[in-house]
Amino acid sequence: MEQPEAVERVVLVGFMAAGKTTVGRELARRLGWDFVDFDEVIERRVGMTVSEIFRSQGQAAFREMEARLTDEFGSARAAVLAPGGGWITHPALLDAVAPGTLVVWLRISPEEAVRRAMADAVHRPLLAGADPLGKARLLLSEREPLYFLADASIDTDGRGVEDIAYEIAERVRALSDLNAADRWPPETQ
Repeated sequence: MEQPEAVERVVLVGFMAAGKTTVGRELARRLGWDFVDFDEVIERRVGMTVSEIFRSQGQAAFREMEARLTDEFGSARAAVLAPGGGWITHPALLDAVAPGTLVVWLRISPEEAVRRAMADAVHRPLLAGADPLGKARLLLSEREPLYFLADASIDTDGRGVEDIAYEIAERVRALSDLNAADRWPPETQ
């Protein structure tokens, strides 16, 4: 993606269990921005968990719900957006977010994703079955080229939420300061 002129929103992308929700909440708190977790909004509106939606309506229906949320929140100002891990499988959604969006890929290894997913109370329908690590490796290998479309990437393995959120917040501030200086240069004599 092209670098935004001024960062008005951050979209966190990455594989399941990469920390989009936890990092997103902390990042929004640090920036004083709103936080929108797509899974939570969908669950609240539909009245079902993501797993139930996958089972009853299918993955394609869930991805369509994410696309509608992208249209709804993709131009929100002062917002951190956390779509699901498969959101990136529709690269056109990257173009649907307004200019001023910084897309950050939270990179995670398949081993760490499975470890976190198995320790989490949230059911991950795409990892269900006998070989969750094999499924994670396959899904990640399919999605990785799409994650590379992000403006920035941050490794999350072995790092704390606060550390990751701090790094992203500093990047947002630095880009905002840099772009502000480009727009309003000091007067020269």
